[in-house]
Amino acid sequence: MSEAVVPHTTEKRAAEAPGWFRRALDSDLFYSFRRSKITMIAAGVTLLFFLVAIFASVLSVQNPFDPAQLQLMNSRISPLWTADGQSPFLLGTDEQGRDVLSAILYGLRISLLVGVLGVVLSGAIGILLGLTAGYFGGAVDGLIMRIADVQLSFPAILIALLINGIAKSVFGNKLDEMSMLAVLVFAIGLSFWVQYARTVRGSVLVEKNKDYVAAAQLIGLPAPVIMLRHVLPNTTGPILVIATINLALAIITEATLSFLGSGMPETMPSLGTLIRIGNGYLFAGEWWIVAFPGIALAGLILSINLLGDWLRDALNPKLR
Repeated sequence: MSEAVVPHTTEKRAAEAPGWFRRALDSDLFYSFRRSKITMIAAGVTLLFFLVAIFASVLSVQNPFDPAQLQLMNSRISPLWTADGQSPFLLGTDEQGRDVLSAILYGLRISLLVGVLGVVLSGAIGILLGLTAGYFGGAVDGLIMRIADVQLSFPAILIALLINGIAKSVFGNKLDEMSMLAVLVFAIGLSFWVQYARTVRGSVLVEKNKDYVAAAQLIGLPAPVIMLRHVLPNTTGPILVIATINLALAIITEATLSFLGSGMPETMPSLGTLIRIGNGYLFAGEWWIVAFPGIALAGLILSINLLGDWLRDALNPKLR
């Protein structure tokens, strides 16, 4: 009797699930996700990074951004499993007495925050310009695409360095930690909008000639409504792929800027800042100060890139 009840209960629970949840479980995307073990591992690792960043204040033994909690007597302590290790510093401490693990968790929060906000800003700019260029065409399309072509001739990191340098020259010492974070988000957002614009423009050029757009124009809907409500939803696949890949690029860009001394300050370090700090002690024997932030950054970038590669293949109809 128990064998008959279990399937009935399972079917009943599946039937009671929300419609969007059932459609998600039955989708080709979820089927492709389940078939790829590497993708599932990458998704789990990426989710873990986000969770530990969100709950950094709970998981950390100290707040590395609070000078009152730092003691120079605890500086340069090696990891716990070594002969000179001390509890509770699992991954050791740096020259200021900061717990390396706590600094990584808080630095991870900064890196992810800058990366996510940078992707949101670049996506918003690129999608808006791509919709405008593709829908209206003509001189508007030519102007936007020529600006995009000019920006593509420069590396993204160079554009970010330029914007960062202009902000520092204008505001000087008035930039505090949060202002510096905003400058980084703005610099990254203006560096990666081109890919969104070109991709969305290409999709809009195809979609605007279809019957549903002609019907929307016939009933008198304004152009912004047609672009945002009808055309944009049909371009979400490529946008998601670009956003996932650009998230890794945005985090790398922020880490590079911080490593070069143009990013987050030492009082609120990101992973790039921690790597820059630890790099000066690498040949002095304190290898853990740079090694563990570097491993965390590499693991985060690798997991996000694996997700982006899978999403690109899964949303490609030619590979189904």
